[in-house]
Amino acid sequence: MEIAVKKKHAAAYIPYLVFFPSFIALLVFFPIFSARAAEITNRDLLFKLDKNVSQLLLVTNNCPSSFIVKITALEKKDGKWEEVFPSVNGVIGKNGFALPEEKREGDGRTPAGIFPLKISFGYKESIPTKMPYRQSLSDDLWVDDINALDYNRWVKEKSTKALSFERMRRDDDLYKYGLVIEYNTAPVVKGYGSAIFFHVWRGKNRPTEGCVAVSEDNIVRILKWLDPQAAPLIIMGAEDMMEQIAR
Repeated sequence: MEIAVKKKHAAAYIPYLVFFPSFIALLVFFPIFSARAAEITNRDLLFKLDKNVSQLLLVTNNCPSSFIVKITALEKKDGKWEEVFPSVNGVIGKNGFALPEEKREGDGRTPAGIFPLKISFGYKESIPTKMPYRQSLSDDLWVDDINALDYNRWVKEKSTKALSFERMRRDDDLYKYGLVIEYNTAPVVKGYGSAIFFHVWRGKNRPTEGCVAVSEDNIVRILKWLDPQAAPLIIMGAEDMMEQIAR
């Protein structure tokens, strides 16, 4: 059973990666990466991304167990990946990164890997973003009960029998602005982690339970920049995980 689950997670990368082995040698003649982008992440990983992807958020550090990360926005212009604005500080799960097949519900780790960004959310009726947006209301829940039929789904309170969940409209500002990181959503594997978001942080030295978080100013800037037409992805993981993520 465990092997089957791992295969599902590996398959989840396929729509976002296209491998062109014969092209690697051409990098000598056609440098499609900026020097800074090559420093941030594995060159081969960027090269394997689907050609329709032209926006990336990179969430990286050099120690898998650390919750402190750097977040870099990259955009592909004329075939070349470039920084949109300088890297910003961020935080992840209190226990650092976990590869997707190792991530478990409640372990305090952020899943490493490559995941789509498809929907934004927040407390206001609307926010300045091109991304599809959903306002969080008082009866909106995200299910983290591993025994529930709607595990790792956004639901209305009256529609679920889940015994455990997160409220999407909190009493604090953590979910004032956010993005759903599409981890363990297609398919959903029970127990492999839920409610992985990109949201407002408690502070630069305050880890999350598994999400990625930045200052309010920085998430507002990122939301303004993101465009669904660019098929945006988020790449998360420590530097020494990038080779595994790229496979």
